[in-house]
This record gives sequence, C-alpha cells and structure tokens, in this order.
Amino acid sequence: MAVATSPLTSSDVAACCSPLTGGVLDTPAAERLASVFKALSDPARVKLVSLIAASDGGEACICDLTEPLGLSQPTVSHHMRLLVDSGLVSRDQRGKWAYYRVNADALDRIAAAVSTRTA
Repeated sequence: MAVATSPLTSSDVAACCSPLTGGVLDTPAAERLASVFKALSDPARVKLVSLIAASDGGEACICDLTEPLGLSQPTVSHHMRLLVDSGLVSRDQRGKWAYYRVNADALDRIAAAVSTRTA
C-alpha cells in the first residue's frame, strides 16, 4: 500500500482546475489528488462514505457499517483507515467504538476537481 499523503487542499484544486493557460498541478498536489481518488477507487469505500453521509447526525459508528456492506469488522476498519488517511472522513474514538464523519470540505474539493469548467 502506498504511503499516505496529506489531504487534498483548496490550492491543489485551484491548480488542477485552472484554465489551460494557468498553473500546472505540481507533483505533491498531484500525489494528494491521486491518493483521494485511490481511496475512492473501491466500491466498498464509496458505499461507506455514502452510508456515513446519510446517517443520522452525519456520523456513524463502525458497529453500524459492517452489516450493510456484508464485510467483516476488520475489513471495514481497513477501508475506514484508508478513508481517514485520505482526509475524506474523520474518526472519533468513544470508548471501544470508533465514530466516523464525512469531511464535507474534502468532498467539495473533489467535486470542484472533477467538475467541468467552461472557459
């Protein structure tokens, strides 16, 4: 597995989505963007983000995420670690359970990075 990089930043998106005459995405920003796309390249992780975002209060306990996916708790924990490392979700430990919340800013930056811009 690749070494985790820091989360995607607003300046990464600005460089990525600038007009063709604008700046070029630098290597660290490209690596951060690729890391986020890699985290979302697995259908289970995309579904996890969706489940968390749709949960009451916008957060979900790891204990509530295993059954909808039909995966074991260790497998779901692995997927969640990758999503946390990419900055797409945050983790809050409460006793023995971990609770996850989607990072709305990160999702907004991804949407901006992939949206079509007209010149």
